[in-house]
Amino acid sequence: MAIGTDGLVDTPWIKSSYSGTYGGDCLEWAPAHAHTGTVPIRDSKTPDSPALLLPAPAWTAFLRMVTTPGN
Repeated sequence: MAIGTDGLVDTPWIKSSYSGTYGGDCLEWAPAHAHTGTVPIRDSKTPDSPALLLPAPAWTAFLRMVTTPGN
């Protein structure tokens, strides 16, 4: 589900630690919103574009997948 950034205006965003050399090639996520059961993610190059809302368990599974060696 995608939502506009209007509802996330005051939400702090965190950039991926795997950002490209110039810091613009990464995802951002809003951990302060996770208590709602969804985790907003967005492209750092287009912060005014809609955010993708992932169910918290899907975000956890994604992080586990990308941080587990051999995946």
